[in-house]
Amino acid sequence: MRTLLTGWRSRQRDEATEQALVYRLAALLLDYPDEAMLAGLGDLRAGVEVLEDPARSHLRPVVEFLADTDPQILATQYVDTFDLKKQCALYLTYYSYGDTRKRGMALLDFKSAYRQSGLELAVNELPDHLGVVLEFAATQDLAWGRELLTKHRAGLEILRLALRDTGSPYAGVLAAVCSTLPHLAGEEHAAIARLVAEGPPGEEVGLEPFGPPESMGERR
Repeated sequence: MRTLLTGWRSRQRDEATEQALVYRLAALLLDYPDEAMLAGLGDLRAGVEVLEDPARSHLRPVVEFLADTDPQILATQYVDTFDLKKQCALYLTYYSYGDTRKRGMALLDFKSAYRQSGLELAVNELPDHLGVVLEFAATQDLAWGRELLTKHRAGLEILRLALRDTGSPYAGVLAAVCSTLPHLAGEEHAAIARLVAEGPPGEEVGLEPFGPPESMGERR
């Protein structure tokens, strides 16, 4: 993180550099709050403070929440939020495709982007995990990463709203990410309203590799 901040400060401040830092910080803040993650909160706080608003205002309370809360409580809340609530899943294709065969095809878009950029994922990581997408955008290919985020903007908004409505401090991370993306178009508002009302498509047979979010394992 210190290397990232040094590089960011040494270059001219432009929109692309700002977005990359927002995505890098968001990816780190969405990681499981283990000892190593919490040990880096000082660097995360420093990174947030060099951002412009509104991202800075969205991310600052998240850092303070992580710094001021007992680690055991943090761990429990993280699991309760992201692993046990389907409406707060961190897997972007789940919102559009649920547990259907089309989801497997959608995952190939992410895998193709990573492969062509030379990024190899760990065996237990699914390519549509929001933390993975943000890391890819921040450190590998900003334009392609933003394209993936924009393509799944409806899912991002559903997740943001779900976190907000449950009072989760992590809502600030989603708000910061969404603030870097184009404003929602009319058809995107309609898609979000439909997903809120109906939820993701239902389960199909033969989808063991792409099951419900709680069966996919954690990104840790």
